Amino acid sequence: MTSCVSRPGTIRTVDPVTVLALGVTVLAWASAFPAIRVGLDTFGPLQLGALRFAVASLPAAFFLAVTRPPLPRLKEVWRFGVGGVFFVALYTTLLNFGETSISAGAASFIINTNPIMTAILAYILLGEAFSRQAWLGTALSFSGIGLIALGESSSGIGDANVSGALLILGAALCAAISAVAQKPLFVRHSPLTVSAWNMVLGAGLLLPALPGGLAQAAQASPAGWFAVLYLGAIPSLVAYATWAVVLSRFPAGRASNFMYCVPPVAMAISFLWLGEVPTAIGAIGGLLALAGVAIVNLRR
Repeated sequence: MTSCVSRPGTIRTVDPVTVLALGVTVLAWASAFPAIRVGLDTFGPLQLGALRFAVASLPAAFFLAVTRPPLPRLKEVWRFGVGGVFFVALYTTLLNFGETSISAGAASFIINTNPIMTAILAYILLGEAFSRQAWLGTALSFSGIGLIALGESSSGIGDANVSGALLILGAALCAAISAVAQKPLFVRHSPLTVSAWNMVLGAGLLLPALPGGLAQAAQASPAGWFAVLYLGAIPSLVAYATWAVVLSRFPAGRASNFMYCVPPVAMAISFLWLGEVPTAIGAIGGLLALAGVAIVNLRR
């Protein structure tokens, strides 16, 4: 799951710390997709999200209490709220529901279209340029998503596969909305502070589903428990910290390019962990989706 745009880094050399941070970030975010599939074998989509961010929000709240970062200004409050609502609560809900019918590897390719969503929103809301080349890339990427949905069904496009793909697209849109809305926050607040607030606020919004999640946890398998704890600790906490390190050492645009590694790695982990084997048409769709994202972001 990629983070919001931050202040450009000033260090552009690749040192061991940067390489390690990049590797951990890619592996952690890629592994989230199969971990969600494992969690969904035991928990409902809402309950899994509530438990995941209950786990993540406790250390995040501790971090805020210990570091005591500057409190949001009145004009910034709604931007923090957008992070909690869209980047955590809605994002995880839509992604979890989508993965009930879409494989982990395919979901990672669909989610990776969120840079296109961000570019379109910036074009609409901020007046940023969006060239014919960008529209071509958008069309190519969404054609790829159509092929992914086709590849997910053994006998053509099923309703569940189409609905799942649309839900995951909705999750990508949520990430894009958050990126655009929260971008100004990084002038005054660190990426870790914004991420911590996102997790705490998002966990609060998911709180109504927590009792149901705890009830399901009482009968959960060890694999289900592992998925919840892993999702809360590694993709939600560790990866945000390592991503902050990457953002501090690279300009945000250059750092974001490394996130193109997430879908192929997610597909490999899904094969090793879940035994998921992508269909040929689904793999082609994934490559088209990534190619479209690359074309949209070329020279941006």
